Amino acid sequence: MAEATTVKSKTVKLVITRQDAPNSGSYTEEFEIPYRPNMNVIGALMEIQRNPKKQDGQGTAPVCWESNCLEEVCGACSMVINGKPRQACSALIDKLEQPIRLQPMSTFPVVRDLVINRERMFNALKRVKAWIPIDGTYDLGPGPRMAETKRQWAYELSKCMTCGVCLESCPNVNDRNSFIGPAAISQVRLFNAHPTGEMNQEERLETLMEDGGIEGCGNSQNCVRSCPKGIPLTTSIAAINKDTTKHLFKKWLGM
Repeated sequence: MAEATTVKSKTVKLVITRQDAPNSGSYTEEFEIPYRPNMNVIGALMEIQRNPKKQDGQGTAPVCWESNCLEEVCGACSMVINGKPRQACSALIDKLEQPIRLQPMSTFPVVRDLVINRERMFNALKRVKAWIPIDGTYDLGPGPRMAETKRQWAYELSKCMTCGVCLESCPNVNDRNSFIGPAAISQVRLFNAHPTGEMNQEERLETLMEDGGIEGCGNSQNCVRSCPKGIPLTTSIAAINKDTTKHLFKKWLGM
């Protein structure tokens, strides 16, 4: 009974950076909500949504954020939590230092509060044609098999959920340059390894040899340390760096 009373009286304090519109200034608001065992950051935001009152008791607009799967699969709930870009669904309150500070990722334009515009990341994937180009109008039958050794590392690259955390942690992805970012480079390696996707491998490599391509990587290795899925992004960057160099020499030699 005493333990239940202690849990009931325990609270969670949050400091949230908010922004009412894309062109308006940002500000912070402090909240204090009841603690529940095994609560994550999404649960805390839902509690604020149910009762949108600041720590001083004044009412405010509910905080806006994005989430979908709540299983660290969709990548929608990316935000900066206590200074670190990560997924809010897997950020447990019990493991976070309070007050918990929530901010939108700064690499992307803010739509409202913690909601961001990921267009830069999706446009990068369009540039490198991160898909398998098949017609789809008729049954092609079983495709060519991949060697098991290749399939194993390719599967690791396919875990990318376009969460944007690697772009947020990369010092070379910002509004001052056009670096395409580690996610798109890794996807080039994935689709160039596919038996059907490799038909467009030269086109993808050519894209990465343009301005804002692979030359923009400064090898800080922040991306691989921050990736929530543990994708070997720096390994992919090194492999694509080698592939683009080979492709360049082949062009010079007319091969």
